[in-house]
Amino acid sequence: MKLTTAIRTAVAQEIVDAMAAGTANPTPVMEIYTGAEPAQMGQTISDTLLGTLDLSAGAADNLNGVIDFHTISDEPSAPASGNAGWCRVLNRDGNEAVYFSISEDGSADIQFNTTSIIQGAPISISSLQVVVGGA
Repeated sequence: MKLTTAIRTAVAQEIVDAMAAGTANPTPVMEIYTGAEPAQMGQTISDTLLGTLDLSAGAADNLNGVIDFHTISDEPSAPASGNAGWCRVLNRDGNEAVYFSISEDGSADIQFNTTSIIQGAPISISSLQVVVGGA
């Protein structure tokens, strides 16, 4: 799918707002899972949770349809081993805001330098941008 910059910007802002919504917790979180991104949100997740990373309270900025994440805190010790396939962001009230697919070859929403997560090892994301709807 390709979108105009105006539409990409509007959609990206909706995602940024959804991630930052809520007041129950100080920050939204990103949960990283094995497997493929589920077809629908809100279903029971059977994939293995590989890590949970805290986002900043505002989560991200919208730069003309590019979601530019603020600081992402490390997962100091991954609870399980596996290959990361997708992640979800839960807003500050713990509600699902968005799912992103993960790859290490550029074929997904988010590219990691490696999708291999090892139990007990840290998970670190130094910077993250997601282009909404292609360029």
